[in-house]
Amino acid sequence: MRYDKADLEKALQVLREGGIIVYPTDTVWGIGCDATIAEAVAKIYNLKQREDTKSMLVLLDSPAKLNYYVSDIPDAAWQLLDAVQDTENSKSPDDEPTKPLTIIYPGARNLAPNLIAPDGSIGIRITHEPFSRALCERLHHPIVSTSANISGQPTPRFYREIDGAILDFTQYCCLFRRDDETPHEPSSIIKINADGTFQIIRP
Repeated sequence: MRYDKADLEKALQVLREGGIIVYPTDTVWGIGCDATIAEAVAKIYNLKQREDTKSMLVLLDSPAKLNYYVSDIPDAAWQLLDAVQDTENSKSPDDEPTKPLTIIYPGARNLAPNLIAPDGSIGIRITHEPFSRALCERLHHPIVSTSANISGQPTPRFYREIDGAILDFTQYCCLFRRDDETPHEPSSIIKINADGTFQIIRP
């Protein structure tokens, strides 16, 4: 499935101007903004009716960019990322999708301050989904990724389940994959501490 370049360009324009988009990710449909713009991040917290002490994760298109946003990446994180990448590279087109992996890293930096958790950590996922990957690559910044729902409400599995209030508040809703109702699993979440120890938040 290929995305329309005009759709991608419109989403990028909104992100660059500090706006909010609704877009497909490697898990569920998400609400996103440029993760380096604090005002845009604040708009998402407001829309979600979510306290800004509950940090949101971000998407990146490549592990090579992690060092700019995390001050010291533990070896355990690189091992996990290598394992996911090896699985992606060895897949055939008919294989089941690899379950996405979100890693919560210590020592976040170069991101909007209101995006970073009180303990200085940030959740980052390397996306292999084509549209969100292209957004990150072309924006040259990470993109906030939080489910397209008000906090406490059911997470929409597909575009048709997104609340109209979400769509009305955001500046652009992407066209790509609106008709796609392929089930997508939420990501696994692992928190890695500075000493290399880790906690499995969600298998």
